Amino acid sequence: MADRAIFQDFVVARSDRLLRTAYLLTRDWGVAEDLLQESLAKAWFAWPGIDEPEAYVRKVLVTTYTSWWRRRWRRELPSADLPDAPSYDPAGPREELWKAVGRLPARQRAVIVLRFYEDLPVAEVAELLGCQEGTVKSQTAKALAKLRVDESIVKELHR
Repeated sequence: MADRAIFQDFVVARSDRLLRTAYLLTRDWGVAEDLLQESLAKAWFAWPGIDEPEAYVRKVLVTTYTSWWRRRWRRELPSADLPDAPSYDPAGPREELWKAVGRLPARQRAVIVLRFYEDLPVAEVAELLGCQEGTVKSQTAKALAKLRVDESIVKELHR
């Protein structure tokens, strides 16, 4: 019962931040809620052996998101009908920035979210994503270059 209470306290205390991280990865609040729910369920089963719960759940978030993305990519089918535009929850003056981040490829978006939103060091991002530190650095550089180009395009459109 003590584990259950500790887990519940963790969920109450950290869910908002973890949900925002999931949203920044998925760019869809509904999918982000599902992602967080599944990640927390996975964490519950491993709870007694977890030393750093937030880092563990964050890693589960990223790996689950990656597996969802890979699975969805393989099953994508062309359609004559365009899907509805995704809903977007404006985040104040940074709205254009997060829209631009949302246009990045999934891996680059994950690197940007983990490095700059979660403020994780390169080594920890590499561990979470299961890649080398050099890959994190190169993906960060590529993503930032795309964001710079995107920013200049956005500025041109607003003139």
